[in-house]
Amino acid sequence: MPHRILSKNQLSKDVFSAYVEAALIASARRPGQFVIITINDQYSERIPLTIADVDVQKGAIQLIWQRVGKTTAELADLKEGDYIGSIVGPLGKPTHVKKFGTIVCVGGGIGNAPLLPIARALKGAGNTIISIIGARNKQLLILENEFAQISDELIITTDDGSYGRKALVTEPLKEVCRREKKPDIAFVIGPAIMMKFCCEVTEKFNVPTQVSLNTIMVDGTGMCGGCRIEYDGKPKFVCVDGPEFNGHKVNFDLMLKRLNAYKNQEQQALDQYEKHRCKIGLD
Repeated sequence: MPHRILSKNQLSKDVFSAYVEAALIASARRPGQFVIITINDQYSERIPLTIADVDVQKGAIQLIWQRVGKTTAELADLKEGDYIGSIVGPLGKPTHVKKFGTIVCVGGGIGNAPLLPIARALKGAGNTIISIIGARNKQLLILENEFAQISDELIITTDDGSYGRKALVTEPLKEVCRREKKPDIAFVIGPAIMMKFCCEVTEKFNVPTQVSLNTIMVDGTGMCGGCRIEYDGKPKFVCVDGPEFNGHKVNFDLMLKRLNAYKNQEQQALDQYEKHRCKIGLD
């Protein structure tokens, strides 16, 4: 069943947001869950995207994505009124939301999008929220205003110092963990390498840490094995066992190797798509 794009806008360079018709998913979704989309049912790749928000009255879910590969480029080129071939979800285990106390939420780049609904739900449960959000530069920073609305303290970093504090998110995270009253728990979402180093920081200070993993997925039911990770020395499947895990037990080095396994093929597919796109006269 095709899903119509109700609205679409660009949040920053190569980052887009769209509200898409999916009434059943909107009514059932809980923070931390995701969907798998297919642009065209006949030949498209299947990719996971977090449900950033919902509008139950309109029967719509919000998707936020970065144009980095063929399928995300195809999605970015769709317009309001166009259709997405299929959306499957909600998938994955929802975030365990309760009153922990003081929570530090750390987001990097496009990871700010899946972090926001989790942070919002945790704030609604009565927690104190310290948010640290970062990006490579000011142009790539997203959802600052939304985080400001639900955070008791908001720290912004950019790699190049073009906005906020010139630092990686690990620096203020370390400072927050060193406070007399350290956080009761951390939620970290972003590139795998960022999550790895954030977990190294929090582990030194004995701060429990939840990460949300975005691995290669195909079916989303645990059958294909594409999303497999090593967790506490044992295999786990992100699509059904996650996407959230205790970050101190994730083998990030192995996960990074698996994420890079198809880089050449992914780049080749994007290049072929962009070449075809130019031939048909799109901007």
